[in-house]
Parts: sequence; C-alpha cells; structure tokens
Amino acid sequence: MPNHIILAYSGGLDTSVAVHWLKHHHNAKVTCALVDVGQPLEGIEEAKARALSNGAEACHVLDAKDAFANEYLVPAIQANAVYEGAYPLATALARPLIAKQLVELAQTVGADAIAHGCTGKGNDQVRIECGIHALAPEIQVLAPQRSHPMTRDEVLRYADEHGLQLPPIKNSPYSIDENLWGRSAEGHDIEDPANAVPEAAYAWTVSPQAAPDVPGTLQLGFEAGVPVALDGVPLHLTTLIEKLNAFAGQHGVGRIDHMENRLVGIKTREVYEAPAAIAILAAKQALENLTLTRDEAHLKPHMEQTFANLVYDGKWFHPVKDAVQAFVQTIQQNVCGTVTLQLYKGNVTVLSTSSHLALFDEALATYKDGDAFHHQAAEGFIELWSLPQVLAGKVRKAKPGIEAIW
Repeated sequence: MPNHIILAYSGGLDTSVAVHWLKHHHNAKVTCALVDVGQPLEGIEEAKARALSNGAEACHVLDAKDAFANEYLVPAIQANAVYEGAYPLATALARPLIAKQLVELAQTVGADAIAHGCTGKGNDQVRIECGIHALAPEIQVLAPQRSHPMTRDEVLRYADEHGLQLPPIKNSPYSIDENLWGRSAEGHDIEDPANAVPEAAYAWTVSPQAAPDVPGTLQLGFEAGVPVALDGVPLHLTTLIEKLNAFAGQHGVGRIDHMENRLVGIKTREVYEAPAAIAILAAKQALENLTLTRDEAHLKPHMEQTFANLVYDGKWFHPVKDAVQAFVQTIQQNVCGTVTLQLYKGNVTVLSTSSHLALFDEALATYKDGDAFHHQAAEGFIELWSLPQVLAGKVRKAKPGIEAIW
C-alpha cells in the first residue's frame, strides 16, 4: 500500500473527488499537482482550496508552459508532427511532460505513488504511465477510474455522502482538454459521427461563415525550423503561439473533425481546435520545400509519421523517438526564413516564402533570358538513368517461353 500519493489534479469533478477517495481508500497522504501547460487557470485559487478541503496535504501549481513550448512543441514543430494527417497532438505532447513533472514532485516530497484520473479506454493512461515507468519505475501508479470506475452520478453521490467540495457545474456537456497547442472536445452528441458538430463545441475559433470578409495576413520568421518572429517582431515561442491562436482563430482557422484510431484499439470521433498549429505547420512546410534537398524532402515525411505515431502512442521517452528527433533536428538547421500567410474563412494560403538558404536558383529554373541550365547534359543523364529499364526490357523480351500472365 502506498504511503504518499501524488495526484495529477485538474480541479475538475473527478479529481476533486479522487483526493478524498485516494486518501481514505489507501489510508495515505495525498498531494495534488496541477501542471500548467497553457490551459485556462480561472478559479485556480478555488481549485487549490478545494483540494485541501477534500483532504489533500498540499496542492502545487507547477508552471510548465515554457518547458512545454521549448522542450516538447519545438521538436513537434520541427517534425511537422500530425497524427493520421489531422491531429497536431496537443494533448499527446503534454502528457509526457505532465508525467515528468509528477515524477519530479514525487521525488522531491518523498512520495511512493502517483495517481491520475484517466479512464481505462483512453490514450492518456498509456502516455502518462509509460512516462512514469520510464523515468521512475519504482513509483507505483494508481488509476482509480480504471480500478474502481464510477459513473458521473456515482461520483456526485460519493461527493454528497462525504460532504466534498465540488467545482462549479459547467455549462458545456463536452469533455474538454486544453493547452497551449490546442483544444479538444469529445462526448455527448458529437460522439456519433453521423451528427454535425454544433457551434457550442468550439471555443477558440469562429465559424468560417462568420469570419471576417477581409482576409488576414501575417508573416512568420523561422530559425532552424522553429517560429521565432511574428510580423517581424521577435517573440518567445509561448507568446507567439498565444497570439497566433487568437488571430488565426478569429479567421476560422484551426477546426478539425477527425475519426481517430486510438492506440487502445477503438475509433472515436474527436473535435480539435489548433489555430496556431495549423498556421505554423503550413508555413514551415512551405519553407521546407524551399530549403531542403530533394532527398531530405522525400525522406522527412516518413520520419514525421514515425515521430507522430511515437508521440501519440506514449513513447516520448523511447530511444527510437530520440533517434528520429535527432534526424529531424539535423536537417531543420537549414529551415530558416520568412513565410507570409493569408487567413480567410478557415483557410490558410501561403503567399510568399523567402530564405537566405533557399535552394531555388532562378538562373537554373527560368525559361527566360539568362537560363544557365546545361540542357545538353540532360541527354547523357537520361541515357544513364534509363539504363536499368533498357537492359531489363531487352533481356526479358528476348527470353523464350514467357507469356503475359494476364
């Protein structure tokens, strides 16, 4: 049995009740940890007071916004990390950082267990627990909503029976997760893909139909594949993402409706908002097209998909993730320059790209005066390039007894 439990605490209904349940079920001390990765923190003092009232020894708010941006979003941006071509991995990227913060707090206060409020059918249980096991395998992991699951009515009944303090009742019927990189909504009527997503499910973006009739433009500056300036103004990544989330969201950019393959084997309908992520990744892809060699540009998508799958599957601390990240970081050193985007009613259009490391050479590409391309060299190139096909064709056509199988 554990003696001291660190609870990953959000201040919501489930974790507010989990404080009391863990303390009395395990007869252990409970310390709450609320990890700030850029989610709204309205009512944070009330959440801390609620944790203490419900039995916690202490409630720590751990500021991890800059760590999230610099240590987790930077590699994801460099990798153009998008799961199944749709999801920019906002929640998935935050979970290993939360696991790391929980482990560090546990080691600081001498706790021997960490608890979380994830259910048995979600991805986050895997991501958080894989992180904890990788960083501190000696720490016990508790998942009360998996070992002793309670419905919402049962949670409310438990709270009433024990006189627990609860957070204010939310108007939204959806389960929401937010951080600096994106927002997700699931549950209620949007669980069924046959239903259209109502406007009530969105909070960061306006409807494209209601977006301004005048397009918005912005310029992003990149160094080593990372955005470092917005409209010519150098900004820390955290601030740049916050500003871009607001601006792009006003133009209806960032809505994602995705039928997702969870790593636990089920399909779920996920609704995401990621205005900054969509804009940044569109701009950086355009800049990569300008600055990467053909072989780099062709190999990188395979690495991107591998990186995205590893993150989604909770393998942030896996050695192969480090190896893929090292490859990505190496070729990103040349992805520098500026990209101008136009945002209009949910769409992102690249207007221009420029870089001092551009591999575009107008003298080689032009068909106008000043063409420097050696046209005659193409004849010998084609002869050698086609040689394997020519030889195979001669040999196989001359071989007797071979008939077409169709």
